[in-house]
Amino acid sequence: MDPRFSHLRLDPQGATPLYQQLARQLENAIETGAWESGEALPSERSLADTLNVSRITARKALDCLAELGLIRRSRGSGTFITPRLNQSLTRLVSFTELLTQRGFTPSSQWLERRLATPNAEESMRLGLGADAQVARLKRLRLADEVVMAVEDSCLPVSVLPDPQAVETSLYAVLEASGKSMARALQHVTAINADAELAALAEVAEGRRCLRSLD
Repeated sequence: MDPRFSHLRLDPQGATPLYQQLARQLENAIETGAWESGEALPSERSLADTLNVSRITARKALDCLAELGLIRRSRGSGTFITPRLNQSLTRLVSFTELLTQRGFTPSSQWLERRLATPNAEESMRLGLGADAQVARLKRLRLADEVVMAVEDSCLPVSVLPDPQAVETSLYAVLEASGKSMARALQHVTAINADAELAALAEVAEGRRCLRSLD
């Protein structure tokens, strides 16, 4: 057995589905450098046999990683770790603070602030059970009244129980409640804006944009 799989621990009796457990643990292994950019992952069959799970579980776990942009599938060649742009920060800076430092006037337009049920990807990334709730925040981030980003945040209610408490800076609210972030890992990929994103960002549909997952 590949020694990198010896650290994976799946709990069939846990509240989180097996494929989400597997996807989350593989994601952590990739983030910590167990697999490097361009390296091949085992096939669905090999993954299922090695970890004693069904091929459906292995396939759904790899589907999650593909949706997160961590792997790419090449027909006839296999599944590979995608290159990642990771930025190490000694101090996390909020959008508001960053723009102010650069001489812009930052502002936000709220689109959504509410408690909600997480989708499958959010549950997997946050390690949440099926009955969990999250605080969902969605807003336009502007600099000098120009849309710079469409920000969609999802946090466990244990971290942010009241999404209405966030008026400007999420970082400030978290810090005030004693839950400030110490580090961050960012994945940046290129996407084409669909109709909804194009309308919100005030760009042409199909416009090339950057998608950041933190």
